[in-house]
Amino acid sequence: MKSFFKALILVPVALAIVLFSVANRKSVPLSFDPFSRDAPVFAFDVPLFAVVLAAIAVGILIGGLASWIAQGKHRKAARRNRREAETLRGEAQMLRAAVPDSALPALTSGRG
Repeated sequence: MKSFFKALILVPVALAIVLFSVANRKSVPLSFDPFSRDAPVFAFDVPLFAVVLAAIAVGILIGGLASWIAQGKHRKAARRNRREAETLRGEAQMLRAAVPDSALPALTSGRG
């Protein structure tokens, strides 16, 4: 069922990307020279769809990186809690090992 919904979303998105790429395949000049408009030093002729899709990909990467950095405090807290749980689990096992099995019924019968 999950793969069906994934396909239900991804197939139309892929189709839209293909249609966009076919409709916008004309070359446009891409220049990284802000000073010379007429004869740029560093310029390429690339298809328009490549520029748009590359800009979207870079935006997704920057957004993912920003999200990963912002969630760092939560990952740090999870690591700290995991270490604390392991320490407490080890202490509980040591205490269980320290109490003889014959003393356990006497210790638990006083509750209640």
